[in-house]
Amino acid sequence: MKLKTLATVLLAIVVNAGANAQGVTPCGYKIPPRSFLKTNFTSVYEARDIVKAMLDTIKWQENFQLQVQNGINNAYATIIRNKRYIVYDNDFLENKDAYAATKWASISIMAHEMGHHYKNHVVSGRGSTIPTEIEADEFSGYILNRLGATMQQSVAAIQKIATDRASATHPAKSDRVAAINKGWNLAKTEKTAGTGTGTGTGTGTGTTDNTWIGLSMQSNKNQTVYLSDDGTKYQAAEIRAGETFVFKFEIYNYGWLRLPYYNGYRTFKLLHGKDYSIILNRRTKNFTLVEVPD
Repeated sequence: MKLKTLATVLLAIVVNAGANAQGVTPCGYKIPPRSFLKTNFTSVYEARDIVKAMLDTIKWQENFQLQVQNGINNAYATIIRNKRYIVYDNDFLENKDAYAATKWASISIMAHEMGHHYKNHVVSGRGSTIPTEIEADEFSGYILNRLGATMQQSVAAIQKIATDRASATHPAKSDRVAAINKGWNLAKTEKTAGTGTGTGTGTGTGTTDNTWIGLSMQSNKNQTVYLSDDGTKYQAAEIRAGETFVFKFEIYNYGWLRLPYYNGYRTFKLLHGKDYSIILNRRTKNFTLVEVPD
């Protein structure tokens, strides 16, 4: 979907390529000793597959693209030319796995960056702040639990690369570990209660967040629909039968939905904080939209 125009904002776990092995990055992260950059530890990290698994586990439509940039020793969430990205260095992520001795290190870093997009931190223009980093850490813990990581595996990266003391933009290690534990425990509680996904931003059962839209399909088949922020450019989205597709428009508090209708499409206006149901007329084979009462 179309996004606000903003200068590139880095909200990241950043490692300065020019720093020495015992140094600390400007963002407050310890740089692994060079001895850990050559190891027999084998990572299974594959960015696109892992990100897809993250998206599937919370039933969230991806609103960002992945971009590999080797040699930057970095992974960060950003907006470039009106589009959202997670930019990452494969070697950087592999090195974190080696240093923490678990594949979950790199996965937690990518989950953290995805959290910045999920929580809309990148549109503020303020860069990294302690509250936004805490939120992204909590999101990371939630996602890793959903993917099957233990609590120890979920905090492995932060335990190794976070500094003990807070900086102006990033929390202290103890606060970051606590945030990851909080997200991990939230996912565990939901599993026990059987309430599905809920990351504190409107994707869970019983949410009171009015910035998200719920769209469900009253059919026994999946259906592709088309969504737009501005009514001109539409993005395809698959609504799975019997499931709720949760999303938000990012320019206005409303947007447009196109559904197949006779030989063309019918357009509907959707409002944030509302849930809608797509219904198929079995006689005409056309779709219509009904707002779900509060």
